Amino acid sequence: MTQLSRRRLVQGLGALAVSPAFSSFPSPAYAQGAARIVVVGGGAGGATLAKYVKVGAPNANVTLVERSPTYTSCFYSNLYYGGFRTLESLTHSYDQLRSIGINLIQDVAVDVDTSARVVTMMGGTRVSYDKLVLSPGIDIDLEAIEGYDAEATQVMPHAWRGGDQTRLLKSQLEAMEDGGVVVIAAPANPYRCPPGPYERICMIAHYLKTNKPRSKIVLLDAKTSFAKQPVFQEAFETHYKGMIEVNLTDQIDSFEVVKVDPRTKTMTVKSGQQFKADVGNVIPPQRAGGIAWRAGCVEGRWCPVSPESFASTKVKDVYVIGDSSNAAQMPKSAFSANSQAKYVANTLVAELNGLKPLPSRLRNTCWSLLAQNDSVKVGASYSVGELAGAPGLVAAGPFVSEPAEPASVRARNFKESEGWYSAITIDMFAAS
Repeated sequence: MTQLSRRRLVQGLGALAVSPAFSSFPSPAYAQGAARIVVVGGGAGGATLAKYVKVGAPNANVTLVERSPTYTSCFYSNLYYGGFRTLESLTHSYDQLRSIGINLIQDVAVDVDTSARVVTMMGGTRVSYDKLVLSPGIDIDLEAIEGYDAEATQVMPHAWRGGDQTRLLKSQLEAMEDGGVVVIAAPANPYRCPPGPYERICMIAHYLKTNKPRSKIVLLDAKTSFAKQPVFQEAFETHYKGMIEVNLTDQIDSFEVVKVDPRTKTMTVKSGQQFKADVGNVIPPQRAGGIAWRAGCVEGRWCPVSPESFASTKVKDVYVIGDSSNAAQMPKSAFSANSQAKYVANTLVAELNGLKPLPSRLRNTCWSLLAQNDSVKVGASYSVGELAGAPGLVAAGPFVSEPAEPASVRARNFKESEGWYSAITIDMFAAS
């Protein structure tokens, strides 16, 4: 098995603060000998955590449960609509994780007995754990919008998970006649990838401008404002003038989509107006992945966690990372999930090796492509502070792109985003 050096492991574990070594502290006893770490969800959070725990504690029994044989990232997939990426370039194999000794179960986790510490799969397999890490991503709330059920997603795709939905939306755009109308519904906060709907608008607009220039995009937004709004609005005017109609909720009108008719591809907003689409992209409200509910980790729509550890505040020996967690000011993104994974792996590896964890920090950056070589970003670091009188993750050192930046800055941002995508997928799936 390929081993990471101590230095590379320390560097990888969430951009940890510099420290010469772990410090010793008593190692816990595990009933079955080698510790059993079960991770549910093979995305930016789960795959990263499984890898770093196995590399950092080779004797641990690490099991990764993931329903799909390969992983197609939702993050960076908007570039597929603009013609800047192929779907194949967004698809990755789990083979190298198997090669380092991770037990990969291709199945759906359907239940957790937190008293017996057992995870049950749809196929009947049962796996015991000492520590359980849930990183199931989001579930699309198919009860939030009248008429938007599982069948409707095949007519008016959300494409808020990578894979088949991504391909479906692209095929609909390709089949649409020049002069057609694309209607995109954006949900209220919080949801996966706050700037995502607006990058998608830009990428679809880029495709239409190039191939179907008489077409139009209509945004129906449940919010009064959105992430990186000044730079997106600048892009709408400079790159795609006259192509994009933006409808934000205000004190008079709510543009929250409350009903859809898949037969006519019509969306009805809360204020009563109806919008007919040739291609309808409905991004509904979201909630924690189903297994988090079965494990009893959810409160409201998301999973409350300790900001110091990402341990569930509701269930012992269970951690929740990534989109399903309520991480306060830290947004739901692949960068966040990857950072949280290494943050938790740092704790688990130290515990498994009888060491004290290194001080660590959390980060997030989200890049959005507006047009060719024109990329913008937003981000911050996060640490434990006080929110509404209680401990929570608080942003520090925030940064965001501004309108009228030099083209060289925007081009450099795009190169950064390409480098990040390569780095995070190596972090998730490479053996070393």
